[in-house]
Amino acid sequence: MILLSLSSEHVHNTVITNEQGQVLYKTETPFRLAGIGCTTTIQKIKPNEDQYQMQDQFDVLAEIEWHRFSSSKFRHGGTEVETKEFIPRRDLWGQQRVFIGPDSRPYRWDLEFTVVVLSRDDASRTEVARFHRATLGIVGRKRKAMLEVSPEVAHMMDTVIMTFIYVEGLREDQKGDCL
Repeated sequence: MILLSLSSEHVHNTVITNEQGQVLYKTETPFRLAGIGCTTTIQKIKPNEDQYQMQDQFDVLAEIEWHRFSSSKFRHGGTEVETKEFIPRRDLWGQQRVFIGPDSRPYRWDLEFTVVVLSRDDASRTEVARFHRATLGIVGRKRKAMLEVSPEVAHMMDTVIMTFIYVEGLREDQKGDCL
């Protein structure tokens, strides 16, 4: 499994690193009064062209424009799509979100009470990613928030990250952070 650590459980503003500590992605959501007009920007590390350049450079991978009473919007690759088209809810409460990956296979995020889980949306229901919340170490060892991703979907890591930020943001926002 590929283990990605999050600097914060709150996906609206976090830095995602690999096991070696290399920053891969980061998200930023400027504060808005009462969460009105929140837009989360997801940035991806850009390889340095100069081997002596030590400062990380980022490209915008996607933006999520959050809406409470209408469909939120994804902006990615020069296109804008409503979430009800890109990653629609499967059930009445929105606890299951489905999408077609760049590999043309169907996937499903399940928003559980404390975690989100990504699996293939077929008869196999193979789990391919799972979010683990941070632990304080009171019972067991202390651990940062972590996204565990199967190598099977490494080829579509950008899509896994974008959809993870969206569904975990939804789960988080049931408490009223941004939506």
